[in-house]
Amino acid sequence: MSTRYFSNLVLALIGGFLVVATMAFAPLTAAWLTFGIAVGATVISLYMVGFEKTLPQRILGGLLAILGAWTIVASLVFAPTTVVWLGFASAIAFVALAVAGLTIHELSTERVVHSLEVQHVQERERIAA
Repeated sequence: MSTRYFSNLVLALIGGFLVVATMAFAPLTAAWLTFGIAVGATVISLYMVGFEKTLPQRILGGLLAILGAWTIVASLVFAPTTVVWLGFASAIAFVALAVAGLTIHELSTERVVHSLEVQHVQERERIAA
């Protein structure tokens, strides 16, 4: 399993958890969950910026890191009832960007597999001729 896929999957899962948690828990609990998840998402995003090889994944990591930093600040500055809605919005953005990252990963993987299949068919045709 590649680290690109794993990091995007983790971001999608924790973002999805935060979407549910902000609506299910009390505002103070949701605010602290928002803070904790934003810290984790920021760490994963900074890893993506520093260690990913493809430019789209690095850009995506940068966007996620900015979103994570904003969510950390918002969860500490605003009142818990406000943080519920800001955390909900941030969580939806985390999920959307993580799904975009998974899509980018899948498209690049599919492109490699397709090029291998085409080369394999061309080689078989050359051998048969």
